[in-house]
Amino acid sequence: MATILDTWEPALSVRQVLSLERVLAGEPEVVAGASHLDRQVRWVHVAEAADVGVMLSGGEMVLTTGVLLAGDEDKQAEYVRSLHRAEAAAVVLGLGRAFPAAPDVMRRAAERCGLPMVVLHRPFPFAELTEEVQSRLVRRKFAAVSLSEAVRTELTALITAGAPLQRLLDEVARHSGCPVVVTNLAHRVLGTAGERPAVDDVLRDWERIARQAGGTEGDGWIRAELGGRGERWGRIVLCGYRGDTATGRLLADRAAEALVLHRMLGGTAACSWEEQSAQSLLTDLVSGVVPARQLLPRARAAGLPVNRRTFVPLVVRDGDTGRLDRLLRLLGLPGLVAELADGATAVLLSLARDQDAGALAAHFATRLRTESGSARTIVAAADPRVAWDDVPAGLREAQHVADAVADSAAALDIPPVVRLKDVHLRGLIRLLRDDPQVQSFAERELDGLLCETDEDLLSVLRTYLATGRNKSRTAQLHHVSRPALYRRLEAIQVRLGVDLDDFEQAASVHIALLAHDAQQQ
Repeated sequence: MATILDTWEPALSVRQVLSLERVLAGEPEVVAGASHLDRQVRWVHVAEAADVGVMLSGGEMVLTTGVLLAGDEDKQAEYVRSLHRAEAAAVVLGLGRAFPAAPDVMRRAAERCGLPMVVLHRPFPFAELTEEVQSRLVRRKFAAVSLSEAVRTELTALITAGAPLQRLLDEVARHSGCPVVVTNLAHRVLGTAGERPAVDDVLRDWERIARQAGGTEGDGWIRAELGGRGERWGRIVLCGYRGDTATGRLLADRAAEALVLHRMLGGTAACSWEEQSAQSLLTDLVSGVVPARQLLPRARAAGLPVNRRTFVPLVVRDGDTGRLDRLLRLLGLPGLVAELADGATAVLLSLARDQDAGALAAHFATRLRTESGSARTIVAAADPRVAWDDVPAGLREAQHVADAVADSAAALDIPPVVRLKDVHLRGLIRLLRDDPQVQSFAERELDGLLCETDEDLLSVLRTYLATGRNKSRTAQLHHVSRPALYRRLEAIQVRLGVDLDDFEQAASVHIALLAHDAQQQ
């Protein structure tokens, strides 16, 4: 898809001016300052006055025949020095009228000053060069205005439509044609956009690269600060921008304006962008769509320690991401927190190899239950992983365990940390819930209770089986008398045509109920 940058006229350097077809007709030769030909030409100025330097403001390419300098070497040297003081881009001398060859005094002075000096060996109308360069520069200035307004309009439209941060960054990356990174002031990556391989190359050693390039805009690294009301809270960086610096700076400034506006209108803070970054990373890890090895640079750039670490995958039910993140900080546990689908929240802890992963996970879960005030808060964990490539499987295992105990009577009395060994049959049924034969079995076994009017009986059956057919406990949990419970159990047995005192029949009904509940989640 074409972008406005496809029609952007790049800034003209001295080298580019000398390569123009009209200029080549004058047979240009660089006689001094050849190492400074990449200077930007802001304007072209034709001047014969010996004191032309006072008329310049910087960036001009000065064209002259030197007619007023002939025969006076002091004037020739001072002429070059005055151009240097005025920060002219270059001086072009037309040979023939005053000088048959480049005057040594001017050439030596230009070389000492680092001022590009060019002579034209063939007669050349300066008006043609001026017209060519000026028209290109005017087009460039018009393109700058067009770029600025187009980018601002597109980004503002996205913000008005409620687009997330990632959509804005994708648009900036589309215009810039290079990786785009948003960080906080500590260089922690809050968001990225661009071609994934190029982004990963940037993130692979992000902290060192970011700090090394923090004070300059060399090699296409262009940044703009994010903040307002005298407070900075982050920056956006164009990484390896291939166009001219002025264009990139303009694009970065427009992107920064849009990101600040996005934050103001959405009422969001930089930490919410951190949450979005963590969510994207952990979602990709759980899904397995992107190989874990490719996600390692993103994890490192997001501030997660990854070298010689033990990773503890957790999935929390009935947990708030903000509370979880604050608890990690309070306990001093490095990790990422992100909300997944269906009310589950993933927590990936990164511990030192000599730390007790099991004890720390249990401590985290106990504190979480205490602070939330809910015994139904479920913290499911997979076994610790020492290899990053094993983390996705660990997260999926923890998610499976959390799903297996969610919304069940067993969740009323679960350990602080639930593991795969704790879910037993319930975990197996959860894995098989989409099997058509399992679905048919559940329908067949529970057929007498699967209607809206039987929800109360179904709930009593669920509790009765989950408590190991403990009538006293079941009556207590449902706040009914034992005789009332007996009447309901009798109704259940009549509806299903089973004897719940028979172990095999009770087990069959229990399995069918677990399958039914798993299918509803």
